[in-house]
Amino acid sequence: MENNSHVAFGNPQSEIPARHREPARSGEAGGRNPKFATGSPMKKILFLLLGFFLVSGLPCLAENYVLEGQMGSDIVYELQQQVKKGPGTRKLVLSFVVPPTFVSPTYNQKIQGFELAFSPKPNEEKRSEDQRGNQIITATWNPPPSEVTTRISFRAQNQTNLQRLQTGIPFPLRKVPPEVSPYLKATAQVQSDDKRIRKLAEELTNGVTTQFDAVQRILTWIVDNVRYVSPPKQYDAIYALEERKGNCQNFSHLSAALMRTVGIPVRIVNGVTLNQPFNVSRQGGVLTFKMGQGRHSWIEVWFEDLGWVPFDAQQTELFVSNRYVRIEIGIDNKETINDGLLRWSQVSGSEGKPSLQESISADFASDQVKITGTRQQYGPKNLLLVPPVEATFKEIVVPPPPPPPVIPEKDREKLRFLVPFLYGNLEFPENVDFAFPRGPASTVGANRYQMTRNFLVETAEYVTTKLIQYAQVFELRKPVKLEKVGLALHRFGGDGQLWVELFEDNNMKPAALIATSDFISLSQLSMKPGYRWVDFDFGRDKPILMPGNYWIALGFTGSPIVNWFYTYGKPVGPVEGTRYKGVYQADWSNALSCEFNYRVVGLTVK
Repeated sequence: MENNSHVAFGNPQSEIPARHREPARSGEAGGRNPKFATGSPMKKILFLLLGFFLVSGLPCLAENYVLEGQMGSDIVYELQQQVKKGPGTRKLVLSFVVPPTFVSPTYNQKIQGFELAFSPKPNEEKRSEDQRGNQIITATWNPPPSEVTTRISFRAQNQTNLQRLQTGIPFPLRKVPPEVSPYLKATAQVQSDDKRIRKLAEELTNGVTTQFDAVQRILTWIVDNVRYVSPPKQYDAIYALEERKGNCQNFSHLSAALMRTVGIPVRIVNGVTLNQPFNVSRQGGVLTFKMGQGRHSWIEVWFEDLGWVPFDAQQTELFVSNRYVRIEIGIDNKETINDGLLRWSQVSGSEGKPSLQESISADFASDQVKITGTRQQYGPKNLLLVPPVEATFKEIVVPPPPPPPVIPEKDREKLRFLVPFLYGNLEFPENVDFAFPRGPASTVGANRYQMTRNFLVETAEYVTTKLIQYAQVFELRKPVKLEKVGLALHRFGGDGQLWVELFEDNNMKPAALIATSDFISLSQLSMKPGYRWVDFDFGRDKPILMPGNYWIALGFTGSPIVNWFYTYGKPVGPVEGTRYKGVYQADWSNALSCEFNYRVVGLTVK
């Protein structure tokens, strides 16, 4: 039911290019605190990036954070899968990858007690190792039973250490070892040989002298210019570059393409994220992170002095949290298909395919998290987290967008609201049953087919709790006569009534109440699987909103059980644009790292 949270509202991400400036030399203030200088003209401590681009009317300050601390967990993991054969199925083959123990400078994974059980037992079960070192278990039923159940279980001791790193590898890189060179290859999904990819990568790394600087410039561009949507129409790097959107596969493939084309080895990682939240303590409150529970794609970048280091191009550089379970690696996501792969053959002319249901559970037997974030003055406008790094690099400073226009009081009476208006974080997988997210099937031969795992994950917050209140900001750049606010909701049960409250903004927090929508009885919401728009009517008051920021929050009575869907990252608005607090707290000091899906409907002016 529950999943992770990020949030933000406002204007779609601008494409204003980043400005680069040299850090102050040792002993020079240069408008900055000289204590961060390290002695050489270009060397200093890069204290983590948590790129917060503040909203209109505020100074040009990225909310970069040095993240320091540790996360250690003992996780009891279980995956269950049920496959029911389709009409005319003659042969059924399932494959899984054994998650490895993995050590890096920031993220370590130790796997113990791995067990894989099938019911009924297959006619054949074999183990193999592919060219990337993945340990694959393949099970075959010939002929298949009507249903096959799979259970995978293990314990993962995961540790994320956010301590100071030091790297000094020059850029361009020297010749890489033979075992690393395959991860410089161009593929159909990682089009590092495409001239558009090369042109952008060369522009981003122009004048760069270290690998770290090249990597952080590429990642900064990606988080500021690509927004998360699921599912996208395609999963390759060129689609993400041209459409400026995609899911975790697109972020991984575009990052890999931009780095590989300038000689930086990158490999694709497939695994699972867990929905256990964690907090980053910071001045004035906490920032809460929670991924959806399900399959995920990220990358590892090779440094000569650090080895393979994990990155999640959606939000983290040089680490992933210990809520990640690493399973399979390869050159792209077409190669890394063995974990959860379903293959079958069927009688010619048969219609239909096998159905597959998969569930993942994780019990945190122990979980210790202590991470602090210290705000810096540079970085991307969107969320990018990095541990402390001692390296040669250039700071990236992104200018803020212009503030919304101010309409004088004397001109407001002249406004005529005649033009339909629709705005919001609009893209989400509507009406999808997340218990059965597989498909479509692809043909691999005469009457032979396969279905790979996908990365469609339910990301939603349980928002009808009497202990926590949630609010989402949206930004208007023109006057609007508000008619409706839509939220992407799913009812799981309960009863009562729902409504939406509209608040003024005060320094990126909800302030005075402006209006309240009409009530909706929970009985009006379908309980069929999936999320869909629920529109809350403001037609009675029709509040007129001038350009600026406003907050929406879901209110309720009774005992409804309702989730509100959210999107990873900040596809529309500012990083601070999703807030939560305890019902007995006055200050909305806590923020989520995602953005709820919403739409604002009304009339505007020409």
